[in-house]
Amino acid sequence: EDIFITSKLWCTFHRPDLVEGAIKTTLSNLGLEYLDLYLIHWPQAFKEEGELFPYGADGKVTPSSVDYVDTYKEMEKLVEKGLTRSIGLSNFNKKQIERVLEVASIKPAMLQIEVHPYLNQQKLIDFCKLHDIAITAYSPLGSPDRPWAKPDDVKLLDDPRLKAIGDKYGKSTAQVLIRYAIDRGLVVIPKSVTKTRIVQNFNVFDFQLTLDNITEISSLECNGRVCSMGDTHHPDYPFHDEY
Repeated sequence: EDIFITSKLWCTFHRPDLVEGAIKTTLSNLGLEYLDLYLIHWPQAFKEEGELFPYGADGKVTPSSVDYVDTYKEMEKLVEKGLTRSIGLSNFNKKQIERVLEVASIKPAMLQIEVHPYLNQQKLIDFCKLHDIAITAYSPLGSPDRPWAKPDDVKLLDDPRLKAIGDKYGKSTAQVLIRYAIDRGLVVIPKSVTKTRIVQNFNVFDFQLTLDNITEISSLECNGRVCSMGDTHHPDYPFHDEY
């Protein structure tokens, strides 16, 4: 009761008859009676009842024909049954969110998306604000330890412009990035398994970025997405659209 617990429905469990079983497995694994928030992890549905990434002979993930709208309608029943207090979406684009809103009797409470200065998502954030959908920013530090990173990839944490702003406040680049998300009104979820960094990530409430700082950081936008999933062949792949 002292913490807010979120989990997600994976792509191989989109079929309506699998949704309740999926959340019950999550609750059992966590030793809980309910979640605070349950999200559809991605709009793409994958072939059910097999591997989490069901690759076909062509080396591509095999899509399922399930419509995420039908999945969402089943998610609403989880709220009615008390298995989760709220529901939402993750990695959906504007058109996909609009389709959900057209049929929803319980509006999505949250959209969780990749957000950082290289991908500031301002248009999608503005759209969600119009519909009173809160935003959670994942990968706010640019996911520097992602397994698929290439040696020559630009590292957000090494950007000298961000470091210069941090030096003004006596803060690390990571703290500037977390504060940037907070000052934009976002929920921010930096990942760390190192105790000192976890503590450092919390020490961001003794300073505030100026409007000029935020404008400068926002100017770093370059559509630098690092979590793209890669299944561009899927009919519901969300990142073909501008936002």
